[in-house]
Amino acid sequence: MKEQARHITTDLVHHSYQAPPAFAAIQPAVHKASTVIFDSMHDMRTRRWLDKSGFTYGLHGTPTTYQLEERLCSLEGGKQCLLVPSGLSAISTVALGLLSAGDEVLIPDNAYGPNKDFAEHELARWGIRHACYNPMDVADLHAKITPATKLVWLEAPGSVSMEFPDLIALVQACRARGVTTVLDNTWGAGLAFKPFDLLADGGSVAVDVSAHALTKYPSGGGDVLMGSIITTDNAVHMRIKLTHMRLGIGIGANDAELVLRSLSSMAVRYHAHDVSARVLAAALQRQPAVVQLLHPAFAGAPGHAHWQQLCGAAHQGQGAAAGLFSVVVDAQFDQAAIDRLCDSLQLFKLGYSWGGPMSLVVPYDIDSMRAGGRGALQAGTVVRFCVGLEDTQDLLRDLAQAWEKAFGQAWVQ
Repeated sequence: MKEQARHITTDLVHHSYQAPPAFAAIQPAVHKASTVIFDSMHDMRTRRWLDKSGFTYGLHGTPTTYQLEERLCSLEGGKQCLLVPSGLSAISTVALGLLSAGDEVLIPDNAYGPNKDFAEHELARWGIRHACYNPMDVADLHAKITPATKLVWLEAPGSVSMEFPDLIALVQACRARGVTTVLDNTWGAGLAFKPFDLLADGGSVAVDVSAHALTKYPSGGGDVLMGSIITTDNAVHMRIKLTHMRLGIGIGANDAELVLRSLSSMAVRYHAHDVSARVLAAALQRQPAVVQLLHPAFAGAPGHAHWQQLCGAAHQGQGAAAGLFSVVVDAQFDQAAIDRLCDSLQLFKLGYSWGGPMSLVVPYDIDSMRAGGRGALQAGTVVRFCVGLEDTQDLLRDLAQAWEKAFGQAWVQ
């Protein structure tokens, strides 16, 4: 029987062309898939995705997402990585994977606010308790760990107020009590210090899980939302991975492509942000209206000695400190003056997040964000600056003109 030619609509779906396997380029290929094709029923029955030995469905990974996961493991020193749609998704997925009804999670009082909100409003509904501890007081963490404590969150430095804790001692305290530790490593980004090798001795002191908002420095463009969950312990990884699978969490291939493209320049960008931020922070510290500089690389900042211990060896001994800092403006200046400062800035834009090319500024009501009080913070309004990739001298001029308009004080050179 003569074979009948197929209709063009069929050929458009079942075309015979397949790209040759060998193609070398700087940027990796982008693989998009929901359905993944198997060669045979035997192949379908035996192919595995949990160990990344094969591909079964787009939600469980493609060559593009696997490559991003492996490169992120190299960055942070981990062994397994999961990708999620945002940094907050990394926080919630870790909690759901590692906590059960009756458990307790401890969170630093200066942690990223949505982490505390998730515990208060979501975990509580599932019978999981939470409490906040003072991250600058290791004894306070010791005192708050109970038999019900199954997870301790760490953050270095703290959100907005930038206190740098004794991360090594906090991890050791948790390890002594058999409690799993999770570090929000967005600020360090795998560049300031290695979360799985805090003493730089091969890993004698390490966190159990690193959660990272790839939205920030790995993306670098202010246009991608993504997070990662990295571990070295396979049992911990599998608990989170199965939760990740059951929740149906996935990311888009084009977003993975953008992060992959940016990773190559990440270390250079991180250092540039850091260098510029230190110049601006030093200039702001000279202004009479600033009663406190909150930047861990500066002597006198809360936790500076802990930053020096953990991050001080990077960049030929200059240390690594990202491009983020805050100042406390004297309490004599009211909210109207703070708003005038922010509105008068031209290069610093009003916006959340950080790690992108554009500089940002946000004032915070720190008292409403802390259960345990201001700690080492002086009285006044906290204003956070995220330093982008603009010319440093242009940013200085922008600060100077806005400062004079806001506070009626001449800019001190």
